[in-house]
Amino acid sequence: MHNHPACGCGQDHGPDHSRGHGYRSRRPMKIVIVLTLVIFAAEVAGGLLSGSLALLSDALHMLEDISALLLALGAMLIAERLPTPSRTFGYHRVEIGAALVNGIFLVVISLIIIAEALARFSTPRAIDSSVMGAVAVVGLAANLVALRLLHGSGDLNLRAAFLHILGDTLSSVAVIAAAVWIAFTGQTFIDPLLSIAIAVLILASAVPLLSEAARIFLQFAPRDVQIDDVIRTITSVPGVAGVHNIHLWSLCSNINVLDAHVYSCETDAKKLEAIKEEIKHRLEAFRIGHSTLEFECHECEDCRPVRELRD
Repeated sequence: MHNHPACGCGQDHGPDHSRGHGYRSRRPMKIVIVLTLVIFAAEVAGGLLSGSLALLSDALHMLEDISALLLALGAMLIAERLPTPSRTFGYHRVEIGAALVNGIFLVVISLIIIAEALARFSTPRAIDSSVMGAVAVVGLAANLVALRLLHGSGDLNLRAAFLHILGDTLSSVAVIAAAVWIAFTGQTFIDPLLSIAIAVLILASAVPLLSEAARIFLQFAPRDVQIDDVIRTITSVPGVAGVHNIHLWSLCSNINVLDAHVYSCETDAKKLEAIKEEIKHRLEAFRIGHSTLEFECHECEDCRPVRELRD
């Protein structure tokens, strides 16, 4: 492992073949983002022209997925940015700030759409079903192209993007069905009803996003990592007598950070370094990408194995 001369962060920043893979992953993501932006603009314009709140709600659904896709693409790009002496963790926290703003925006707009939809039940508005349906068909076609681009990828970011676009595809189908219903029956209640359904769907994904971003921003312990499991993992390493003063938090959505004081009776510097490397290797199972371990000798116990301690 070689330290980068600028940051001394201990990470291997040498050339590797992952950059070529990263480029291949980013290219379809960028194309899908452009397609989704085009659909979003078309649905906003179509919703305003046709008077369809469902089309505007679906545009908001698109906006949610654009934000998710941009966050995923940003995570790919940020991962390639090297830390600097003044930004020792790089730009990983940008993801959390963007997620917080995005989550708050989506919740507020969803509530506004629900309020508008409820108002339309008592005061129905005329809807141009032909414009509504035509825009939804264009959106469906673009979504199908995006699904084809993302299908079959093993990259986690692309797989998540595929699921987002799949949700958009289903929303487009629902809007088309609503347009057909209005065209044949003249009943416009289906439009605000569908709007509420889409807004609730957005809220169902925006609220957990906002909650998780807030947890990371406030440096809570990761939801999917049990501190007791981390302690057992550390103390299972030969040469470790105990651990205390543990602090565990998340840097971003996929990197956890740990600080801990480790008790060990070992005094040989090389053996202590080997113990440290083994602990760090085992901590990778918890997505702990950065760990600071301070070794101590429990002198009052004459270096006999001590029980696990937690602050």
